[in-house]
Amino acid sequence: MVGFKATDVPPTATVKFLGAGTAACIADLITFPLDTAKVRLQIQGESQGLVRTAANAQYRGVLGTILTMVRTEGPRSLYNGLVAGLQRQMSFASVRIGLYDSVKQFYTKGSEHAGIGSRLLAGSTTGALAVAVAQPTDVVKVRFQAQARAGGGRRYQSTVEAYKTIAREEGIRGLWKGTSPNVARNAIVNCAELVTYDLIKDALLKANLMTDDLPCHFTSAFGAGFCTTVIASPVDVVKTRYMNSALGQYHSAGHCALTMLRKEGPRAFYKGFMPSFLRLGSWNVVMFVTYEQLKRALMAAYESREAPF
Repeated sequence: MVGFKATDVPPTATVKFLGAGTAACIADLITFPLDTAKVRLQIQGESQGLVRTAANAQYRGVLGTILTMVRTEGPRSLYNGLVAGLQRQMSFASVRIGLYDSVKQFYTKGSEHAGIGSRLLAGSTTGALAVAVAQPTDVVKVRFQAQARAGGGRRYQSTVEAYKTIAREEGIRGLWKGTSPNVARNAIVNCAELVTYDLIKDALLKANLMTDDLPCHFTSAFGAGFCTTVIASPVDVVKTRYMNSALGQYHSAGHCALTMLRKEGPRAFYKGFMPSFLRLGSWNVVMFVTYEQLKRALMAAYESREAPF
């Protein structure tokens, strides 16, 4: 990322890779209930949906969804799919965020002055590559978040069982269900998150409005979270619906999108927008602030080990 002083030692690719995965897991632990609420709001209204709460409650808003889930399913329901979510972040964020600078340097042939085109290419590349690695974990996470704990109708009892059941009933392709919309979503999300963060931070530093410290990281991450939510919400809703759908419910991600448009109207593509923004905004703040600190801490530890005296 931008912002290192001339005297600073840039973090290695390994430090970025491990730091990004760890920071993303910390961010997920803190913001996971918002992500679960977002998923429930996004799948609400499906005529053939498999998921229902105990009293067929209608979710209304972020707080209403969380309170309904706690009342009907218990507090633990907010963390449905957490194990798969952490597996996803450790494999997913490590690639899409940890490799972003390296891929950006590849496209700029080592130049420190990266244009918007190079940044967008790097974000799209690492976002798509991350999906290729972590898609099964995303499918299992969404399925867990969508299922209700109450009523005895749970589809899966554990993360391992979910992987095995999906592979057995839907084939290996079932674990890669929704890859196309997920590639599109994560290319968009990665560009919006990383490129926006990069540009905002770069602008703040070049204008001498802030120094490369916590307030700068917080401001850049919050801006990146808002931009990402606005741009990526429609693809995110389609991805969630398609991943959670029963076998044969939708022929493709495009069919899923058309069905939503026909039955629920254009506003359906922004279902769960507020929890999406609250989640992405807070996730970006926690992740980027933690990531920046982890990079520096890991490099300081590395330097002290190399030169103990």
